[in-house]
Amino acid sequence: MIGICHVCGNYDWDKEVEGNKITCPKCGGSWEYKKLPFFILTGCSGIGKTTTAQIIQRECEEVVTLDADIFYNIMPGETEEDNYAQIEQIQSLTNNIAQSGKAVLWTMAGNLDKVNNTYNRRFFDEVYVLALTASEADVRKRMGEGRGITDANWIQGSVDYNNYFRTHNSLGDLTFDTLDTEGKTVNEVAEEVKKWLAKHLNKA
Repeated sequence: MIGICHVCGNYDWDKEVEGNKITCPKCGGSWEYKKLPFFILTGCSGIGKTTTAQIIQRECEEVVTLDADIFYNIMPGETEEDNYAQIEQIQSLTNNIAQSGKAVLWTMAGNLDKVNNTYNRRFFDEVYVLALTASEADVRKRMGEGRGITDANWIQGSVDYNNYFRTHNSLGDLTFDTLDTEGKTVNEVAEEVKKWLAKHLNKA
């Protein structure tokens, strides 16, 4: 909605953005909007993204907390084109929510490499990503005992993904921070995430 020109009604994905001003290339009309950060809480399966986000949702009024998996229920996710379309819709929804004055924190495991390569990326001040990590043994325990997952390939995929976050600080052109959850309760992890959010919200 924020990207639709109020002068000529142009709804095409062709808007120019400079600072917090949007300009329509068809008629030259321009308008200001609230340009806020885009937040992502990521990590491998079973690492605690959802449980942590549920606490953030209850206790942190500064952000709206949502799960990107909701789009798998209403949009296809089989191809690269499908995945890009999901990220575009996530960012479009986020930008419209931001006009209420609140940034959005998404829990999102995959498609991180697409976040900076979309049309809707231009509407955000910055993208901040925090990856929850743990030791390999802890990840296997969380998936097996915590979630009852027995699929060996799924477990190994999560172990490998977790190890990537522990040994890198970027994925493609997207940089991320990490938070080691080893030995921490979910409430302690949530408190660390809230501090991370507050730091970047204050900067914005």
